[in-house]
Amino acid sequence: MSRTPTYAAALRAALARVVRGVDERDLARATEALVSRYRSVSPASTPILASDVHVAAYAAYRMPATHEALSRALETVAGRGLQPRSLLDLGGGTGAAAWAAVGAFPSLESITVLDQVEAALALGRELVTDAPSPALAGSTFARARAGAWPDADADLVTVSYVLSELDERQQEALVADAMHRGRAVVVVEPGTPDGYGRVIRVRSALIAAGWSLIGPCPHEAECPLQQTDWCHFAARVNRSAEHRRIKGAELSYEDEKFSWIAAAAPGVLDSTAAQAYSGRIIRHPLKRKGLVEFQVCRPDGTAGREVISKKAGERYRRARDAEWGDALP
Repeated sequence: MSRTPTYAAALRAALARVVRGVDERDLARATEALVSRYRSVSPASTPILASDVHVAAYAAYRMPATHEALSRALETVAGRGLQPRSLLDLGGGTGAAAWAAVGAFPSLESITVLDQVEAALALGRELVTDAPSPALAGSTFARARAGAWPDADADLVTVSYVLSELDERQQEALVADAMHRGRAVVVVEPGTPDGYGRVIRVRSALIAAGWSLIGPCPHEAECPLQQTDWCHFAARVNRSAEHRRIKGAELSYEDEKFSWIAAAAPGVLDSTAAQAYSGRIIRHPLKRKGLVEFQVCRPDGTAGREVISKKAGERYRRARDAEWGDALP
């Protein structure tokens, strides 16, 4: 499947510019501390981005991957017909969701990023200084705490890689805040069993409130993977030379695993956008001579194997191009 052009290259250039003056040894130590923290599943008692160096390390180490994961999720949402004019990113830090959103939604006119760490917001403002999108360049980065967000609303509210820092009560409150402020909500978490568990709780809250799921689920029944597996996807991230150096990596790419859920308030999606599709590809396709084998989550609430052979003609040709996370052709 062809991908919508993103702002990944522009983001990499902006990141290289803002970390250029940071001592590499300080950056490496801060990166090690962040890696250790992100491997923990306990709620944070203090802000994770505790200093300017930690913020720079996070931006250089994590933003390319979170941006790519968010781009994949938001492209799927855009494909369901959503055309938001405004974005509100709760706990958005340095602005990865804003960069992803302008790639997915040409309709965006205004972007607001809220976070409690001023250093992260300051770096976010610096990153968008020369952004190629007017909406991105004009983004507002404002300080605010969860539970005390300003009285703002938007067509689309994003909450990405934030819930793991909160206890369950705080997670529920943040999701309720997002639903109160947005006509559509997208939540993205790491693609681990723990991250999937948080996404499933958000999914249940959205359905209970009468919202319509946009993706990735093709149904609103119980997740068929909940007892035996976990639903997650992967986004391929091209590493720059600087990115490889910071991470101590040799490969020119990495795969960011993520779980996500998106839903729209009642009446937001028109009948065309809300139409069901044939299923969601939930693992890497297996491509063999004359056939493509998929693991699929289906509209009837089941998950399992689907095979499209060369005899299917045009459908087979589209199946050869389909990726993990796409709709089944």
